[in-house]
Amino acid sequence: MKLSKILFASHNAGKISEIKNMLAPLGIEVVSSADVTFPDVEETGTTFAENSLLKSQTIAKALGIPCIADDSGLCVDALNGAPGVYSARYAPNRDFDKGIDKLLAEMNESSDKSRKAHFSCVVSLAYPDGRYKLFEGRVDGKIAFEKMYGDGGFGYDPVFIPDGYDCSFAQMSKEEKNKISHRGRAMQKFKEYLISL
Repeated sequence: MKLSKILFASHNAGKISEIKNMLAPLGIEVVSSADVTFPDVEETGTTFAENSLLKSQTIAKALGIPCIADDSGLCVDALNGAPGVYSARYAPNRDFDKGIDKLLAEMNESSDKSRKAHFSCVVSLAYPDGRYKLFEGRVDGKIAFEKMYGDGGFGYDPVFIPDGYDCSFAQMSKEEKNKISHRGRAMQKFKEYLISL
């Protein structure tokens, strides 16, 4: 069954434009939660998959239209996988500058001196009848000792250096980051699934 219209469960303008650009070549119209004034769905899950599905299934059922959602976060080895699913809430008042300072301070206090970390993303596609599919993406790397600002990125990007690179996500071009990012990889799998339909 070919999809012609899909709802993206997000109010994040950056993410919405990314998804619209990605799906435009497939002739799929993307509307967002912001377009239909649907409120944010509370993320009460304990995994990225649970949170992603909570959002996509709630909206698909409520509006009777296929819906995609994503949940993603930064997992740091020295902090036992934190901030993980709480990545956005970990930053005081969602101020990621403060969140990065908090992260670096906690890593300095940790007895585990590993800088290893990864970003994970789960994209879910839910249909109004309850069917769903999950698409996962992950990128491994390390946490820098200090912020490495560039012109791009958001969230924890200024301190995340992907494996094989010596610059942070924030220092990469949007195109370069999207090729290797966790969300880029999950969306690529989603796109391949749509093409197979």
